[in-house]
Amino acid sequence: MDRQEQDQSVEEAPPEEKREAQTLSDRLLGYVERGGNALPEPVTLFFIFIGITMLASLIVSLFGVSVTHPRTDEVIMVESLFSGDNIQRLFTDMADTFAEFPPLGLVLVVMLGIGVADKSGFIGAALGSFMRAVPDWLLTIAVVFTGIMSNVAVDAGYVVVIPLGALLFYGAGRHPLAGLAAAFAGVSAGFSANLAPSALDVLLASFTEPAAHVIDPEYAVTALANYYLIVALVPVFVIAGWLVTDYVVEPYLGEYEPPEDFEEDPSTNEELTDAQKRGLRWGAITFVAAMIGAALMIIPENGALRGPDGGFEPAFNAIVGLMVVIFFLPGLVYGIITQKIETDKDVTDMMADTMSDLGVYIVLAFAAAHFVAMFSWSNLDMVVAITGAEFLEWLNLSGIPLIVAFILVSAFINLFVGSASAKWAIMGPTFVPMLMLLGYSPELTQAAYRIGDSFTNILTPLLPYFPLIIVFAQRYERKAGIGSIIAIMLPYSIVFGIVGTLLLVLWIFFGIPLGPEAPLDFIQE
Repeated sequence: MDRQEQDQSVEEAPPEEKREAQTLSDRLLGYVERGGNALPEPVTLFFIFIGITMLASLIVSLFGVSVTHPRTDEVIMVESLFSGDNIQRLFTDMADTFAEFPPLGLVLVVMLGIGVADKSGFIGAALGSFMRAVPDWLLTIAVVFTGIMSNVAVDAGYVVVIPLGALLFYGAGRHPLAGLAAAFAGVSAGFSANLAPSALDVLLASFTEPAAHVIDPEYAVTALANYYLIVALVPVFVIAGWLVTDYVVEPYLGEYEPPEDFEEDPSTNEELTDAQKRGLRWGAITFVAAMIGAALMIIPENGALRGPDGGFEPAFNAIVGLMVVIFFLPGLVYGIITQKIETDKDVTDMMADTMSDLGVYIVLAFAAAHFVAMFSWSNLDMVVAITGAEFLEWLNLSGIPLIVAFILVSAFINLFVGSASAKWAIMGPTFVPMLMLLGYSPELTQAAYRIGDSFTNILTPLLPYFPLIIVFAQRYERKAGIGSIIAIMLPYSIVFGIVGTLLLVLWIFFGIPLGPEAPLDFIQE
């Protein structure tokens, strides 16, 4: 019996049988899923969001609502999307709005390399070998951990790790949406955790330090300001993700039955032939060689991907291109050895097939791009962010309650403004100086923001990659929609938010330094 039939049988059963058939969490998640999936198709829903945003912008603008930017003192008015300028902008910039949608280029470019690795069979063979080597009890942990660590590559984890998580679970005989959820939780809800610094650390510090200069012109905030904390968050989030996946989400999803038209990759669960083993071996060697080549361009101070001053910014910007090469080359080698690739036309066909698979995502991206852009054109995003900041200041809290409230406000604003840097550019200049005057270091304020900014990523359709997650899910369950994703991700959001906040509270209580160069007295009562 699939989940839809289970839900129907539970609804038809008397109350006593309902309590026996489902736990409270199952029923709550079922309500969320059915309510969300009762909405129109995701593409239609984004266009409905656009209509609601346009109407809201008209109504709010008529009341003359405005906010003052805390950094520039600029008065920001809500603009009606029905104005002549915005209507003109909608049509004249339509192509640019779509083309400049942040995830679109990354997804399309990275998938060219991944497409060859996938269509040649390299990924399937590698995953099959991985599943046979990893104990069943370790699979969920491995998927969540890989998702968290993928944040070193910034947004590439959304494109690479999440579909692989689903495929790994499917190959292991488990529900693929549970694997997708575990990977999505690691990549997105665990965005504030890692064992290595990433571009996000550099980016946030670049906003935190100028904000701190309002109070102390000599104050320095480094990219390692929160390093000890983000390292400690890794095992906490991995354990939390494992427990939620195995004991909440997967039992809720039930036994998986693939749709009739589901195309299975047999290389994930069949023994490899001699040619496949040889191809996998040389593909793995090629993969390692590509990684070493990338490291040689990044690690040496005079490397090709280092800046004139020795900085790592070019390397961070090159991650997408490196991902293409790192996946393309082993896929090419594997395909040649296994004779899946005999001519250059085979490579082109594999790339074209991958692009055709992304047709639904491209349509979704068009609708999502215009919704996100128009929300920004109306200045409603700025009003939400700045009003949230003013609300937190109005609460007039202190100590740990203030930090917890700041986390919750950051999490709420994150539902409407997806960019971590955009939110921090607005909130940082207000809260870093304000909390410094109250005795809180900029490093602590930034750490609290990072936790709040992460755990609601997986609940908001405004996340730029949310449409892509729906497309990944629909490969395994054709009727999966926004409600399906929110229902399975809600437990992760709640648990990650709780454990992340508790860890920071413990950090404050015991006075543990947040990073190697962060002050020990980061809070003074």
